Amino acid sequence: MKPSLAKGTRDFTAQEVSRRKYIINILQNNFELFGFQPLETPSFENLSTLTGKYGEEGDRLIFKILNSGDFLKDNISKKKKEYYKKLEDNRFEFISFCELTVSSERSYEKKAKSIAKFIDHFHYSTNKIDRKLIKLFVYEVCLENKVLIKTKDYEKLLEEIKISFQLIFDIPADTNFQKLTSQISDKALRYDLTVPFARFVAMNHGKLTFPFKRFQIQPVWRADRPQKGRYREFYQCDADVVGSESLLQEVDLVQLYLKSFSDLKVPVTIHMNNRKILSGLAEYAGITNKLIDFTVALDKLDKIGKDGVVKELLEREISQESIDKLDFLFEQSDDALENLLQLKEKFVGNEIGLQGVEELEFVLTQSLNLGVDMQNLVFNITLARGLDYYTGAIFEVKADEVAMGSIGGGGRYDNLTEVFGVKNIPGIGISFGLDRIYLVMEELNLFPEEATSKTEYLFANFGGEETTEALRLIMQLRGKGVSAELYPESAKINKQFTYAEKKGIKNLVFLGEEEIKNGTVTFKNLEAGEQKTVSLEEFLG
Repeated sequence: MKPSLAKGTRDFTAQEVSRRKYIINILQNNFELFGFQPLETPSFENLSTLTGKYGEEGDRLIFKILNSGDFLKDNISKKKKEYYKKLEDNRFEFISFCELTVSSERSYEKKAKSIAKFIDHFHYSTNKIDRKLIKLFVYEVCLENKVLIKTKDYEKLLEEIKISFQLIFDIPADTNFQKLTSQISDKALRYDLTVPFARFVAMNHGKLTFPFKRFQIQPVWRADRPQKGRYREFYQCDADVVGSESLLQEVDLVQLYLKSFSDLKVPVTIHMNNRKILSGLAEYAGITNKLIDFTVALDKLDKIGKDGVVKELLEREISQESIDKLDFLFEQSDDALENLLQLKEKFVGNEIGLQGVEELEFVLTQSLNLGVDMQNLVFNITLARGLDYYTGAIFEVKADEVAMGSIGGGGRYDNLTEVFGVKNIPGIGISFGLDRIYLVMEELNLFPEEATSKTEYLFANFGGEETTEALRLIMQLRGKGVSAELYPESAKINKQFTYAEKKGIKNLVFLGEEEIKNGTVTFKNLEAGEQKTVSLEEFLG
C-alpha cells in the first residue's frame, strides 16, 4: 500500500513543531498576562451539542463520528425488539393465530407468510425493509417453536436485509438523511472551541467565579475544501470571558489581539462590526425574517465579490428592492466614525440598529483613547462571520502584508449557554488561527533563530573509555539545561561531521584519550569553523 495523508492534514517536522511552539508560547504568555486561565475539553462532543450553532453551512462541515459496533446488526436487533413489543401488546391474538397456523398442514413458507401478514397488520408498514425484518422475525419465531424452517432460507433473508440497509445510501431525494445520520452517528469532532466552552460553562456554572476568563489551545476539525491556509485539522487558540456584559471586555480583547501580534511582529488590521448592526440593516431593508440568509451571503463578500453576494441574495428569495436599499454597504469610506454616523441617520427609529452603532462606537473610541492607531481598526459593515451564536461585537483579524484569509476572529455571544438550559450568562471571545499565523510568519521570514530547537553539542564517538567519559559529560550538560547527545556508533569522523551538519548541530565535541588525560575538551563550532580546546571547568561554565 502506498502511504498517503488524509486530505487537509499534515505532518510537522522538528523545525515546524518548534516554530509552532514559539507562537503558542507567546500567545499563552499574553493570555495569562490578561488574566485568562487554561482549559481543555474532549476532542469530540455529542453531535447534538454542536449542531445548530454554526449556521447551515457550518453544520455541513462538522465531522461526524460513525457509531461503534455493527450498524446493520444493531439496527436489525432494534427492529426485532420493536416487533416483539408489538406482539407482546397483542399477545393473546398472536398466540391464538400461531396455534391455528402452525397446526395446519400448509408448508412452512405459507405459515411464515401468514404470520408475517398478521404482524404487518399491527405494524401498518409498507416499508420494504420493514417487511423483510418482519419475515426474519417470523422465521426466528418459527424456529424457536420448532416449526420447520430451512436454515439456508433464513441466512439468505438475513443477507437481503443487510443489502437493503446498504441501499439506503443510494435512495434519492425523498430519503430523510438527517434521520439516518442520527441513527449511525451521535458524536462529532469539535468544530470550534467556543461551543464546547459554552457546554462546559453550562455544566459547571455553579462552581465558577464570574466573570470567568479562560484560554484554550487545542485542535479542531472541519470538513472543508482544503486550500492554502485552510485545513481540515487545525489549531485554534481561544480566549473567552463569560458572565459580563461590559463593553470593556471588547476593548480588552482588542488590546490582547494587538499586543499578541505585536510580540509576533506580524502587522495586522482588526476588522470590526456588530451583529445588532446587521439586524438593524435587515430591519432597514425589510428582510428581518431573512436575517440568517442575509448574513450568510454577506459573509462571503471577500470570496465571491459584490456580484456574487447579490446573486446569492436573490437565490435566497430576497427582493431586488431590498438589495437596492443595501447597496451602500459595498461603498464605505475609510473613516469608521463617519460610516457609523451615516448608519445613525439610516437607523432613525431602528432600536436594534442604533444599539449596535452605539456599542461599536464605544469600543472604537475607548481603543483610540488607549493609543491604538486608527489604521489598525476598521469598521467593516459587511463583516458577518457566519456563526449563528453571535449577538453583538464581531472581530476578524487580517495580516497586512500577506494575501491570506483571516488569522483571527471572534465576537460576543450572550445567549449561547441558553441552548444548554442555562440563561443569563453573556460571553465574548476571540480566536487566533495558529496555522495561518505560521504561514504568514514564514512568508515574512519572522521566525527568530531561537524559534528552532537544535542540539547544542554532538559528542564524537571514539568507542571504549572515551564513550563512557563522553556520556558522563553529557549528563552534566543536560543537568545544566544544555542540549547534548552522543553519536550512537563509533563511525568514521567524516560520517559524524555530516550527521551534525545535516541536523544543524552547532558544535561537535571531541573527547579523546588526550583530552581525558589532560582534563580538557576540544570542540568545533560548525557555523564559524573555529576549533578550541578548553579546560573541563571552562567548558561546563
